[in-house]
Amino acid sequence: MPWWSWILIWVALVALALLFVTALGFKLWREASLTMRSMTAVSEQLTQRWETNSQAFQESYVTEERNVVPGSAVFATPEQMKDDYLAAKEERRFARLQRRVARRKERGQLQSLRDIEAL
Repeated sequence: MPWWSWILIWVALVALALLFVTALGFKLWREASLTMRSMTAVSEQLTQRWETNSQAFQESYVTEERNVVPGSAVFATPEQMKDDYLAAKEERRFARLQRRVARRKERGQLQSLRDIEAL
């Protein structure tokens, strides 16, 4: 076999390797573009859901002052006290959630998915 045939074989192998790498890069680019488009669509849906839920909450959730008379716990039933405790606990949790969301929105930070789903 003449010496120039080895040069042709190596040139062909390198050309095929470059063609293969180019095809893989193009495939990767297409899949990444598709993934980014789907991520954009999902983020828009979450944004719409967030705005809808926050509007619905602002319209429906009215904070009422609790009318608790000091000493009333002595005459209340344990079930009533437990209900009062759980209601107050939920109010405090939700108030913290609202403060956290408002603080992150004010700072321009990303919202937590847990916070979005909670509203």
